[in-house]
Amino acid sequence: MPTASNAVKIRLEPKDLIKAINDMKKKERDAFLEDLLASTSPEYLDSIREARAEYKARKVKTHKEVFGS
Repeated sequence: MPTASNAVKIRLEPKDLIKAINDMKKKERDAFLEDLLASTSPEYLDSIREARAEYKARKVKTHKEVFGS
């Protein structure tokens, strides 16, 4: 992560950012958007921690257990 001494600041218009995101491959775009959401939403990060804890505690069911196939 950049520190104040080596940070680069640029002016970026929203339309340019949107175009860059739309130009990404789907997998890259999904990962980027998830990282962006995680970095700006404490609630989202809390939900991830909760889901991981539930998974680790085996408090989840498989698709087959829920839907039967």
